[in-house]
Amino acid sequence: MPRPDQPMPVRDSLELTRLGFGAATQGGLFHSVTPEAARAVFQAAWDAGIRYFDTAPWYGFGSSEQRLGEFLRGKDCVISSKVGRLLSADAPVHPSQLDSSGELVFQTPSPLNVVYDYSYDGAMRSIEASLERTGLQRIDIAFLHDPDVTGVTTSELMRGAGKALTDLREQGILAAIGAGMNQWPQPLELARTGAFDVFLLASRYTLLEQTALPFMDYCHTQSVSVVIGGVYNSGLLTKPSISARYDYAAVPPALLERALALERVCGEFDVPLRSAALQFAAAHPAVMSVLVAARSVAQLEDNVAMFRHPIPPALWASLREVGLIDPNAPEVL
Repeated sequence: MPRPDQPMPVRDSLELTRLGFGAATQGGLFHSVTPEAARAVFQAAWDAGIRYFDTAPWYGFGSSEQRLGEFLRGKDCVISSKVGRLLSADAPVHPSQLDSSGELVFQTPSPLNVVYDYSYDGAMRSIEASLERTGLQRIDIAFLHDPDVTGVTTSELMRGAGKALTDLREQGILAAIGAGMNQWPQPLELARTGAFDVFLLASRYTLLEQTALPFMDYCHTQSVSVVIGGVYNSGLLTKPSISARYDYAAVPPALLERALALERVCGEFDVPLRSAALQFAAAHPAVMSVLVAARSVAQLEDNVAMFRHPIPPALWASLREVGLIDPNAPEVL
């Protein structure tokens, strides 16, 4: 049975706990969150043994970084943040700040808007601003955040923000560098440069879909670490229904049918679908940590319980037999 507090090495002495905490929700993702509620969830994660926390300037336009930094001051842990979106009060609302209905993705009173910037100077300014917002002495890992949204090429990234992160790592300001995206082809290109230590892959290697297996397997052979985000595919793997989200949007019928099939097989073994989703993603040998998010203490405690829930090997065999797991995906031990 996996332990959420089990340390896994990324680079040199840097270790991530097998279960990490993604703090986007504490920036007001889809619903506003009070500072007190955010702190209570951070404390529950800490009490559960989680010592890896991920945030970004984009999450609540800085409020996630601020709240997480306040909680983590003086604590021994690993924190990651991201570069690529600067915050400005003078910029107009960017279309990516809105969901499909035109509502703001992050419900926060912040007057700031995002400005995409993957230049060398932009990345330097982003790290400086993140350190100021968190109030921390260091950020351990910095990810290039969703560069594919703007169409910036891998070669442009390597001359710009990628070069900045490499320099900061060489200077000892960052312990590790990488990229975080909701797709895998560009991360694979970046991995092949040999410049990066760790990647954050969201929603593309899950119990629902394993399209990213070529990327995952390449990282494993090259000793490049992977952090998995979006393990529930935006909530579809928590409770499949027509009202659930997939990639923060409406669920395509074929994927809803697949999620319901996964739920049925898990039910035959009295295993919650959430548990199977968490433990399947964690099983690939390239994966050092799986990020979970939570809006409440109860949700955080449920995630931890699901990560620890015993799963009989026969469940995985059954899922493979009916074609719900890619035959090339690693066995779940």
